[in-house]
Amino acid sequence: MKESTSKEKVLKNIRDALVDRMPAPFIDVDVESNLYNTTGEDFLEESFAKAFIQANGKFVFCPEVKELAESLQILINEAGLKKIYCIEDYLVALLDSMGAELEQNPENVFSCHASVTGCEVLIARHGTIVCSSNNAGRKGIVASPIHIVVATSHQLVESIADAMQYINEKYGKEKPSLISFLTGPSRTADIEKTLVYGAHGPKEVYLFLLDMNATES
Repeated sequence: MKESTSKEKVLKNIRDALVDRMPAPFIDVDVESNLYNTTGEDFLEESFAKAFIQANGKFVFCPEVKELAESLQILINEAGLKKIYCIEDYLVALLDSMGAELEQNPENVFSCHASVTGCEVLIARHGTIVCSSNNAGRKGIVASPIHIVVATSHQLVESIADAMQYINEKYGKEKPSLISFLTGPSRTADIEKTLVYGAHGPKEVYLFLLDMNATES
């Protein structure tokens, strides 16, 4: 008889444990409730901004569409962003009105100075932006040295669980080919434990948040 490999033994132990479950040793322990205190909907913007800035992201709050356009224009001018990658129609229209040189071919994204994208959702607790291939293709969030994300206050959720629920409800079984969780610019400390930004993605990440509550009032 052929002797079982270590992998087969481990898998057998897992199967046996799933079939013959042990009773919970501490029956009064609550394992279902959320581990974190909720921030409340009124404070999601503030919670996201604090966590995002702490992760070295650059946060810009825009109470109106006009201010969003003006703030984007200032950044484009001051940073000298001559060529911008963008594929989402509403952002393309906004950037085109500013006279920006736009690139929509993903094969040319590496020659762009920045990418401007939307996102799926913002996670307030961690200051995390959730993007998909529907927002920027598969290259738009990693190829340019500057990533600029435009979002609205309606896209704020509290936790990763809330973000995944949103994705599941929005797409069902037809999910995008890529879903990325971005918390600040790319960084690594692999080399001599020195923190380096932009090692495998953008060196700078901007989040322009449009306050839809003020816009709708």
